[in-house]
Amino acid sequence: MALSDCRLPSTGWGRLVLHRALPQAGKWWTEAGQFRDERGLKNRPLGEARVVSLPPYLVALWREHVATFGPADDGRLFFSEQGRIISYTTYRRVWHETRNLALPAALTSIPLAKRPYDLRYSALSTWLCAGVDPAEVAQRAGNSVEVLLSRYAKCLYDWRSAAFSIARSLRNPRPRRRPRQRRRRRRSGRIRAGCP
Repeated sequence: MALSDCRLPSTGWGRLVLHRALPQAGKWWTEAGQFRDERGLKNRPLGEARVVSLPPYLVALWREHVATFGPADDGRLFFSEQGRIISYTTYRRVWHETRNLALPAALTSIPLAKRPYDLRYSALSTWLCAGVDPAEVAQRAGNSVEVLLSRYAKCLYDWRSAAFSIARSLRNPRPRRRPRQRRRRRRSGRIRAGCP
């Protein structure tokens, strides 16, 4: 991620423009004999970009990161102490250390947030469960709606019953109730003591 591909306003939402991927595969598995191969974005034609929205709290974190560390010589925002691309093993080590600090001891032995990718799964499933339009969730995730619903919609327990219930309520709307007429109370002629 290069600084030139980020829109980080001082207030409001920001955005990232993703152009390529650099997956780490190892020297034996890449065409150039390097640890990483430059590729297009997954499931997109070569050269197609993807825009990712950043909520204000992440914009603030990214702005703080840029102010503290600045970009690498090639413009990248995240880099090692030597200015290189951060390796998968470093991400993994830091993730496990952070996970152990963040979760209660009883939860560290279960698969909850075992890898950074699990956060993506959790976010997409949470958005779907909250009722966000699947087309919007798919666009944000960079997936098709079909892929989104086949991989991430596990949270939609008994979704067919819910869908039928909504459809039934649209087909058979409840009849409107007449507003009740309020009865007027008669005022008594008595005067309470102490009242003018």
